[in-house]
Amino acid sequence: MNDHTASNRALWIIVLAQFFGTSLWFTANAVVGPLGESWGIGASELGHLTSAVQLGFIVGTLGFAISGLADRWPASRIFLVCALAGAGANAAFAFAGGFAEGMVWRFVTGLCLAGIYPVGMKLVAGWAPDRKGLALGWLVGMLTLGTAFPHLVRALGFGWDWQPVILVSSALAVVAGLLVARLGDGPHLPATGRFDWGGVLRAFRRRRFRAAVMGYFGHMWELYAVWALAPLLVAALLGEAGGDRLVSFATFLFIAVGAVGCVLGGQLSRRYGSARVAAVALAVSGLVCLGWPWLGALPLWLAVATFIIWGLAVVADSPQFSALAAEAAPSEAVGSSLAIMNGVGFLITVFAIELTAGWWQQLESGVTWLLVAGPMLGLIGMRSLLR
Repeated sequence: MNDHTASNRALWIIVLAQFFGTSLWFTANAVVGPLGESWGIGASELGHLTSAVQLGFIVGTLGFAISGLADRWPASRIFLVCALAGAGANAAFAFAGGFAEGMVWRFVTGLCLAGIYPVGMKLVAGWAPDRKGLALGWLVGMLTLGTAFPHLVRALGFGWDWQPVILVSSALAVVAGLLVARLGDGPHLPATGRFDWGGVLRAFRRRRFRAAVMGYFGHMWELYAVWALAPLLVAALLGEAGGDRLVSFATFLFIAVGAVGCVLGGQLSRRYGSARVAAVALAVSGLVCLGWPWLGALPLWLAVATFIIWGLAVVADSPQFSALAAEAAPSEAVGSSLAIMNGVGFLITVFAIELTAGWWQQLESGVTWLLVAGPMLGLIGMRSLLR
C-alpha cells in the first residue's frame, strides 16, 4: 500500500470515527419528549442538560490545551480512552435516577468529547498534513452528522423507549475508539508544542484574527441553541400533523443537512474565499432565524424548504471561521489561539442555550429572535475580512 492510499484510508477511518464518537453529543435532545415525561422536567431543564455537555467540553478542551496532555500522549490513545469513557458516561445517563444525576453524566460526556472532536484534527495532521483544510470541512461535517444521528435512531426506533436510543450512541463510540486505536498515529506527527499565553495575546493584536473570532462568536451564539431547540421548533412547525417519529426524522434532516453545508462550503471557499462563504452562510442563517416565527403562516412545503436551507447554512460557516483564524494567528501559537477561541465560543453557547430554553414556554418559536443578535454582530465584527 503506497503512502497516498494509506493516507486516504486513514482519513476515511478518522472521519467515520468522528461520526460515531460525536453521536454522544445530543443524545438527551433526541429523546426530549419521553425523557421529560420520565423525569418530570420541562424545556428549561432539558436546556440545562445540553449546557452541562457544553461546559464539560469547555473544561476538557482547555484542560488538554493548557496542560499539554494532548502532546504527551499519542492522539490515538487519547481518542480511545475518551471514546470508551464517553460511551460509559452516556450509558450511565441512560440509567440515571433523575435530573441531578443526569446532569453529572452529561458533564462527564462533554469532558470526554474534548478528547474526540479536537483530537481528530491532530490525527489528520499525523496522516495527511497536506490536506488539513479539506479534512476540517469533513470533520465538522461528521460532528454535525453525529449530532443528528440520535434523532434518526429515535425516528427508526419502532416504539423503543428512550434508553435504547441513547445506548446506540454508546455502542458507536466504542467502535470509534477501537477503529482509531487500530489505526494509530500517523507518520507525520506534528511538532510537540505547549500552551502559549503570549502567543494568544499576539494573535488578538492582529485585526484579521480578531475579525475571524468575532464572526465565530456570533455564529456560536446561534448554532448550538438552534440545534438544542430543533425538536421543539419542528414540533411547533408541524403541529398536530407531526407525531414523535416524524418530528425526530425532520430534526435529523435539519441537523444532518448541515454536514452537506460544511463540505459544500469547503469547496466554494476554494473559489470565493473562506470569508465570503462564511459571511453568506451567517447572513442566510440570521435571516431565517429572524423570520422563523412567521414561517408557520406559509404553506408547509415552503416552511420545510426554508427549514432545510437554515440547516445547511447554520453550520456551514464553522470550518471557514476556524480556517480564517488559523491563517491569521501567529504560526507559533495557532493551537493555543484556537483553543481559546473554541473555549470562549462554546461558553457563549451555554448562555444562548440557557436563555432560549428558559424562555421557550413564554415565546415558543419566537425565541429565535433572541438569537438574531449573534449573526448580526458576527457580520459586523468580520467586515474587515470582506474588504
